[in-house]
Amino acid sequence: MAKRLLVAYGLWALGGPLGLHHLYLGRDSHALLWLLTLGGFGGGWLCDAWHLPAWVAEANGARGERAGSVPPLSPLRAAGQAAVGTYFGLAAALALPWVPALVAQPLAVALGVLLVASVGNQATRALRVLAAAFLASLLFQGRLLAVLPASLAASIAAQRHRRYESRRTVPPPRLPARLYHLGLACLAFGAPLAYRGLSGAAEALGTALALARAATELLLLPLRAIRLVAGAMGIAGGSEAPETGSGFKARGWSQRQRWAYEVLGIPAGSSAEDVHRSYRELVKVWHPDHNRQQAEEAERRFIELQEAYEELARARRAAGAA
Repeated sequence: MAKRLLVAYGLWALGGPLGLHHLYLGRDSHALLWLLTLGGFGGGWLCDAWHLPAWVAEANGARGERAGSVPPLSPLRAAGQAAVGTYFGLAAALALPWVPALVAQPLAVALGVLLVASVGNQATRALRVLAAAFLASLLFQGRLLAVLPASLAASIAAQRHRRYESRRTVPPPRLPARLYHLGLACLAFGAPLAYRGLSGAAEALGTALALARAATELLLLPLRAIRLVAGAMGIAGGSEAPETGSGFKARGWSQRQRWAYEVLGIPAGSSAEDVHRSYRELVKVWHPDHNRQQAEEAERRFIELQEAYEELARARRAAGAA
C-alpha cells in the first residue's frame, strides 16, 4: 500500500515522539529508537519534519538499489550513536546494579549504538561495535565514567564499518508481529528501570518516615525533659506512665496502685471482680499473638497489664494480712 505524505505528517504531529510516523513508514528501528528516547530527546522529532518527504518516497520504492555502496559520513548519526550509547550505558548502570559493570555497561552501550546505526536503510558490523565497547570499558575497569569512552569507541567502529542494508526480497512482517517485537524491546528496556524506580521509591518512603519519627522525637525532647525534671522534684502526678523496664519507678504504694488502676482502665478502689474482669478483657486485646503488626507495642502493654494486676493483687493481700 502506497504511503501518503499527509498521513505521515499527521502521525508526526500527533505521536511523533513515540515514533508513530516511522512505524507507518516501515522504519521499525527508528520507531523503537524514538520510543526509548522520546523522539530523540525531543530534537530528533522536530528534525523529522524536514525528512518526511524523502522517507515517504523511499517507503514507496522511489529510490534505486544501493547495494555495495558506502553511505556518506554523517556527523549527526555519529553524535546520535554516542549520545544513545551513553544513555543506554547509564540506564544499565542504574537498573542492573547486580550485573557486573564490565558486562552490563558495554553491552548496553553497544546495543544503543547499533540501534542508531540500524536506523533507515543502513547497518554496520555488530561484532566490531561490541568489541570496541568492551575494550574501552575494560581500559577504564568498568567504572561509571567508562560509558562515555565506550560509546565513542563503539560509534567510531560503527561509522568505520557502515554500509547500506540490502533490500528485502520477502514481504515485511505484518503489523501485529511488528508491534509485538517493539513491545518486547520496550519491555526489556523499561522493566529493570521500573523495578529499580519502585525499589528506590520504597527506600525513599522508609527514609522519609524515619526522618519524620526523628523530627517528632526531637520536638518532644523538651517536654520529656521537663517531665523528667518534674518527676525528680516530686511535682509530677501519679498518672505518669511507667518509665523503667519493670513497668514503673520506685514510687510509694499509693502511686503504684493508682498507676495500676489506670493501666487496667478502671476507677481507683474498684472491686476485685472489676479488676479481674478488666484484666482478662485487656489481655485478650493486647496479647502479642493477636497483634503481630504491632508486636513491640502489644508486648509492652501486655507486660504492663500483668504488672498492674500483680500490683493490685499484692495490695489486696497486704490489706488482708493487716
